[in-house]
Amino acid sequence: MSRPAVLIAGTHSGCGKTTLTLGVMAALARRGLAVQPFKCGPDFIDPSLHRMVTGRVSRNLDVRMCGEDWVRRTFGRHCPAEGIAVVEGVMGLFDGGEASAATLAKTLDLPVLLVIDVRSAAESVAAVVHGFATLDPGLKLAGVICNRVGSAKHRQMVAEAIRSHSDVPVLGFLPRNEEVSIPSRHLGLHMGEEHPLVGTGLERLIDLIETHVDLDRLLRIAGERPEGQEPMAEPAPVTETERVRIGVARDAAFCFYYEDNLDLLRAAGAELVFFSPLDDRDLPPGLHGLYLGGGYPELYASQLSANTAMREQIRTLAEAGRPVYAECGGFMYLCRTIADLEGNEFPMVGLYPLATRMQARLRSLGYRQPQVLQDCLLAPAGAVLHGHEFHYSTIDTDITAVPAAYRLEDGRPEGFLAHGNTLAGYVHLHWGRTPEVASRFISACRRQF
Repeated sequence: MSRPAVLIAGTHSGCGKTTLTLGVMAALARRGLAVQPFKCGPDFIDPSLHRMVTGRVSRNLDVRMCGEDWVRRTFGRHCPAEGIAVVEGVMGLFDGGEASAATLAKTLDLPVLLVIDVRSAAESVAAVVHGFATLDPGLKLAGVICNRVGSAKHRQMVAEAIRSHSDVPVLGFLPRNEEVSIPSRHLGLHMGEEHPLVGTGLERLIDLIETHVDLDRLLRIAGERPEGQEPMAEPAPVTETERVRIGVARDAAFCFYYEDNLDLLRAAGAELVFFSPLDDRDLPPGLHGLYLGGGYPELYASQLSANTAMREQIRTLAEAGRPVYAECGGFMYLCRTIADLEGNEFPMVGLYPLATRMQARLRSLGYRQPQVLQDCLLAPAGAVLHGHEFHYSTIDTDITAVPAAYRLEDGRPEGFLAHGNTLAGYVHLHWGRTPEVASRFISACRRQF
């Protein structure tokens, strides 16, 4: 039996795709449906917003980073037997090649709904629809939703043009409404935990979708999806009687985690214990290792620095040889200092003799395949890892003075080593292609018993 699913894509970044997707998810959830969210690509922020409106953990689906097999299995495991899966695309529908929303839609046989920003256009919108519908015959463009419609006359002109030149149905015309927009900052939109649709914002968004989008037709389109591959079995959990306790930093400063990585750790024998470097004075007791994800330490540098007890305990744990793994923002936290755009420096944990500094412009962005040069916490020499890099900070000090376990494709060192069992760097790794990483991390922690 087919599991209803739909992918909502955009013509380009900034067309309103995320806001509309959130509105659709929330409106369907308000109808009582089980709405399972997914996100195409290596995004951390949109999944947090998905969870905010559906109450369900959103999963990343990235063919380039994780491979088709992992994507199929992840989708199969989490797509609800009753209800609907809603997948949010990335950038424009065809942008990114193997990483694109179009590739994902074809991989999973997903019907696509295209969001078009029709502001400052009318009859020309028909050419956009025609182009997106015919560029790839292997893709099913099942409908379009026109966003930022200016008036009733504008709507009529767009509708007649599309109807005259295309068979693709229009499922909705959303008027311009800045009241339901989501605020953003340097790394993207605000996280779901920050409740960016404050007050009645979410209810207004739901009402907007209910009024201007044909949700019944959307559900029919989702239900026409052909039957996909049967889900494969979950990884068999470790049966050790004593599970490894891994502290996971999770708060407003450290909030970028792939949920699948956390699941892989649990399946390999971890008990994940969440704590806040911002608010907790002490680490949780009895930890065998630490995992510090990315996020926004630069926004909370003063508060993180002021929590000297936490900084000292993390340093002591690492210096004792307990495994510590950190990515991007977590890596910055383990360095000597973080400097903001005004030049203010804040002392951090100091496991690495490196000074990090925020920049006004993006410093690095893109998929990465670190080549492991020497045995380390996550992988043996010769392994290839998979991930993504996205940050505005830079290293002020000589980074070549710190030993590195990886080398990136452009020759840069990555995966920096300290105190035997500490590994950190800028790249956010997804372990879908290399699930053995979780087991290796757990084994290193288990040796601390």
